[in-house]
Amino acid sequence: MSLQDFIDDAISPWLNDGGEDNDIVLSSRIRLARNLDKVPFPTSGKEEPLEKVLEYMEEEFNGQTFNGFKDFQLAKISDLDPVEKRVLIEKHLISPNLAENERSGAVLISKNEQVSIMVNEEDHLRLQIYYPGLQLKKAVDTAFEIDDWIESKIGYAFDEGKGYLTSCPTNVGTGLRASVMMHLPALTMTNQMNQIVPEINKLGLVVRGIYGEGSEALGNLYQVSNQVTLGKSEEEIIQDLTSVVRELIDSERKSREWIVQQSGIQLEDKLFRSYGILSNSRIIQSKEASKCLSDIRLAIDLGWIKGISKTILNELMVLTQPGFLQHYAKKGLSPSERDVFRAKLIRERLTLEEEK
Repeated sequence: MSLQDFIDDAISPWLNDGGEDNDIVLSSRIRLARNLDKVPFPTSGKEEPLEKVLEYMEEEFNGQTFNGFKDFQLAKISDLDPVEKRVLIEKHLISPNLAENERSGAVLISKNEQVSIMVNEEDHLRLQIYYPGLQLKKAVDTAFEIDDWIESKIGYAFDEGKGYLTSCPTNVGTGLRASVMMHLPALTMTNQMNQIVPEINKLGLVVRGIYGEGSEALGNLYQVSNQVTLGKSEEEIIQDLTSVVRELIDSERKSREWIVQQSGIQLEDKLFRSYGILSNSRIIQSKEASKCLSDIRLAIDLGWIKGISKTILNELMVLTQPGFLQHYAKKGLSPSERDVFRAKLIRERLTLEEEK
């Protein structure tokens, strides 16, 4: 496999399709938490019913196609080695929690990786769908279509008063978690994110790092999502989140204009130094690589670095993670070996971009 072939696999195909405000919003995600009716929830600790859920999902949905989402393939967690599980986590197709379920855990993934359905994570089913850029309305409409397709074959645990029943109380009601992944370097550089995050939390929303709860904002990437599902309609959740995201987009753009006016050549020097580090370093840790990639993406958006696609941040943020590095190397790598291999891949990737 050539490096170019690997890059094609490293980034999910749907990410190449653009989308509204994709200079700041990398992706929109809808996740629906669902449980089967009259079957003990995964948190009950009873494995036999969960194994039957897995068998049923494999029989009914493996290899199926729905509305252009082709060839859903089921992967059992027990059949994956540690590196394969890490790769799926890095591509946001499964959660770290699901990766630990060796007995009854599985995931159904569409061919273009835009849809993944986690089986026996915290709930029996967690349906995820992604769209590039800010496309929450389109994503939620599609998610409900897929949800109806699944529900036509199985019955969900549902209460007329409470809504969809879930393992975690915060998901009861709609069972809907909407989120966007945003690149906010200017708001971070000006220390505004420290003030913004508490204000967003007051609105029933939450700001997390790139891998969700408990993760840090590597590369100035933030995941903004709803916190509450009970007592709000799906439409209200999407409207509230979209409104806040649009305010963040506006604030980020104004901050970019401000730091360019205030810093000028100093900012340009900082961003180009990051480009120089990635182009020439022989050893680089994940955190430093993420910071430099964020700087390059900002320089591209500002028009200072030309001839390099802005999707490079999407690609290399995945390509340089531990799972993918070891997958490409076809062997386990120590942390120090990963730092060397990461630097090599980044240099080669930038060279490929410059030769286009």
